[in-house]
Amino acid sequence: MPVDPELQPIVEALNAAPPLADVPLELLRQGSPIPMGTPAQMARVTNRKIVTADGDLPIRIYHPRESVVGESGVLPVLVYFHGGGFVLGNIDSHDVVVRALAKVADCIVVSVDYRLAPEHRFPAALNDCLSAVRWVHEHAAALGADAARIAVGGDSAGGNLATVVALQLRDESAPKLAAQMLIYPVTRLNCPAEGSMVRNGQGYFLTAEAMAWFEQQYLGALSDAEDPDASPLLARDLSHLPPAFVLTAEFDPLHDQGQAYAKRLSEAGVPCTYTCYDGAIHGFFGMPAAIGQRAVVEASEWLKGILAARREPKRENRASSLG
Repeated sequence: MPVDPELQPIVEALNAAPPLADVPLELLRQGSPIPMGTPAQMARVTNRKIVTADGDLPIRIYHPRESVVGESGVLPVLVYFHGGGFVLGNIDSHDVVVRALAKVADCIVVSVDYRLAPEHRFPAALNDCLSAVRWVHEHAAALGADAARIAVGGDSAGGNLATVVALQLRDESAPKLAAQMLIYPVTRLNCPAEGSMVRNGQGYFLTAEAMAWFEQQYLGALSDAEDPDASPLLARDLSHLPPAFVLTAEFDPLHDQGQAYAKRLSEAGVPCTYTCYDGAIHGFFGMPAAIGQRAVVEASEWLKGILAARREPKRENRASSLG
């Protein structure tokens, strides 16, 4: 099918931009070219920095409502990693999307402003994301969050970071993640020039040329692309991971690698919900078009259902039951 009619003028505007390599990095980082909708109201939004082994790490904490212990218990939490090819993006560029996720999924969201390449190459961003999840787990009570219901998620490069965080934490004793939400994730760097990387490599905003540029900025050496911490599709074992939601877009160069990762998760016995949005392009998630808003709602409702299923049942008051 053709590109969604509401997305077509956005695609044309985005395609008119010069190649990334021709624009100074400081200009590329001045704002996101991807349009977003109206920000949802939150009960509280807090900016803070957490202390890590690599320095202070900025995060933004979104509370969709004030949780009432005893009425509904503490809220689950999603730790979110923004997209931008490991080079662009920040907590401001993804503020609208994160607010929508928090509102519909009814969960706290901690958005992570991880270090960017090329100033900080692989695995700096990954280390920041791991530090953020561990911090959330350790400080869950102070956040009003349920330490047993922590999910990770992200889009594009952020989806890559979420997959690798889930893989690494699987092999540690804690924290045990409840879910992973992967929005058109990068799962294979230095991807072979075939399939959707060729079919969708030009004319749909994200290009194969742009992906090569992002990889060049992120990786210290091209050989790093063979490391499963950079290319999780190459991980030998995907078993015993938390339930996953994987979303891809029909006209995305990353379509095939996202689909392949979802297939491998299912084959490894991981509960995986996979959905491809026909007529969509990379970056459409959260755009002010019906298809972009629908995708956010679907992902959020999946997350809400998974996290609700992980909630421990209320314990009866023993004194009251005994009269």
